[in-house]
Amino acid sequence: MDRLDNTVRPYAWGSTTAIPHLLGVAPTGEPQAEMWLGAHPGAPSRTGRGTLVEVIDADPEQELGAAAVAKFGPTLPFLLKILAAGAPLSLQVHPDLRQAGEGYADEERRGIPIDAPHRNYKDANHKPELICALTEFDGLCGFRDPLATADLLDGLGVDSLKPYVDLLRAHPAEAALREVLTAVLGADPAEMAHTVAEATAACTRLGGDYAPYADIAHHYPGDPGVIAAMLLNHVRLQPGEALFLGAGIPHAYLNGLGVEIMANSDNVLRCGLTPKHVDVPELLRVVRFEPSDAGVLRPEASPDDEEVYETPIDEFRLSRFVLPEGGTAHDVTRDTPQILLCTAGSVRAGEHELSPGRSVFVPAGEKAEISGAGAVFRATVIV
Repeated sequence: MDRLDNTVRPYAWGSTTAIPHLLGVAPTGEPQAEMWLGAHPGAPSRTGRGTLVEVIDADPEQELGAAAVAKFGPTLPFLLKILAAGAPLSLQVHPDLRQAGEGYADEERRGIPIDAPHRNYKDANHKPELICALTEFDGLCGFRDPLATADLLDGLGVDSLKPYVDLLRAHPAEAALREVLTAVLGADPAEMAHTVAEATAACTRLGGDYAPYADIAHHYPGDPGVIAAMLLNHVRLQPGEALFLGAGIPHAYLNGLGVEIMANSDNVLRCGLTPKHVDVPELLRVVRFEPSDAGVLRPEASPDDEEVYETPIDEFRLSRFVLPEGGTAHDVTRDTPQILLCTAGSVRAGEHELSPGRSVFVPAGEKAEISGAGAVFRATVIV
């Protein structure tokens, strides 16, 4: 197995302290948002044999296993991250596989450069993802029941929100959500900025259920995404709890440290809370206007002490081992590729000693054991 040297991405919304604290290093004073573990060409993990992209390209079947290559092709189909949100991320959705393929082909046909700021589809893949909290973790996930949202907006006492309240109460759920989101994102920018300012003042004054939206507005004053965010469920994860974000589900991470895994894609359609491009017509094609609860996931224990976060996705499978002091070693050999990530304590993976934030890549079929006292996440695929 190969010890991984991973890149930390300094996005502006990142925490300045969470990742350094996990790694046991001094903060630099700059935001450190995401540590990438995997073979994404944007920031591949490095090994003693070269980057993980180079290692896999040299012999895909040896590294990934024949079954994984047959199912997903000669690339690692997932990207694992440590994500540290110090401020809200953009409100966003991801396409399903058909939508991504169609969107990518259309933009290629129209000759839109892959790095153009108005490009929506960087590849033809979908991007389901799972976030597992390492600390308390706040996020928005899925549409709240429209009648509950109507009550929430009405409680602000902002006259310019009354038309949205009436729409949410008068129409069937899916139609109401579509009409309100369309109206919010299509509103006159100056008028919407005034509405957001009034709503922000009311959220700040009222606190309680309104407090998360006041904080969002503090980071994104005047952004229509503040009102769009109020259509969604707010959820606070406790350590070990997770959210699965499937295609078309609007979501945003607000604050906290977590382990995230996703299909290896860059396809994001933004709804707000961002200075970046918002393509409203394409967004409305992709969003699923279905109310639901946030769907908090808790791991399911197996006989070998592996705690699995079950999802309907084959491109990734995330699980966790919590190893007690003095416990026995666990055989984690699989016929699929793995990344093992320590998040607490001191763990031995094969010949490698892992402290929090350290990781290894295990090729398919290679003998692998973990031992020690701490927590280890395992990322792999289902074939």
